[in-house]
Amino acid sequence: MKHYLVYKKLLDFLFSLILLITVFPFMILAGIAIKIEDLRGPILFMQKRCGKDEKIFLVYKFRTMKVDVERNGKPLSDMERMTKVGSFLRKTSIDELPQLFNILRGEMSFIGPRPLLVQYLEYYTSEQLRRHEVTPGISGWAQVNGRNTISWNERFKYDVWYVDNVNPLLDIQILWLTLYNVLNRKDINNSQGDTMPVFTGNEQKDQMK
Repeated sequence: MKHYLVYKKLLDFLFSLILLITVFPFMILAGIAIKIEDLRGPILFMQKRCGKDEKIFLVYKFRTMKVDVERNGKPLSDMERMTKVGSFLRKTSIDELPQLFNILRGEMSFIGPRPLLVQYLEYYTSEQLRRHEVTPGISGWAQVNGRNTISWNERFKYDVWYVDNVNPLLDIQILWLTLYNVLNRKDINNSQGDTMPVFTGNEQKDQMK
């Protein structure tokens, strides 16, 4: 596996560079569309995430939500904040394209566990922390097995399983399933009305009682 991960990092760099050159005009159009719909907000959404070996980095995505977080004094859900352009970008996964820069910088890979919020670190079990043994990816085993429609526990089990079984054929399988899901717009949002509920570790604590 160690040899494959070295080659994988090189392939990630080469393919991300080629893709950036290819899709850059579409990224420009996406940025213009975001600004036309909502002039107040930035084009890019940037947030600190946890990567390999628990190193913190800044992840890039196209902004898909309004800058407003409440209406009439009431907090808005993610789906209420979603813009029309943002909904299209998310359904087609175009919002993920700026992460090609993260791959060029060596912070991410095309395939691997999704990088999650830094504040989640304090809630992980020792087993769940193992998801950080590999470079995080734009898509992963959890994403092609439910994405935002599965529970956090299921998601972490898929992530750790990937860490233990990473190989070229598995990555090709995940890539193929990712393309299939994008074309069929599967499992984009969580059924509860948000893109994904906040992880608080409650599920794990409940199971330990």
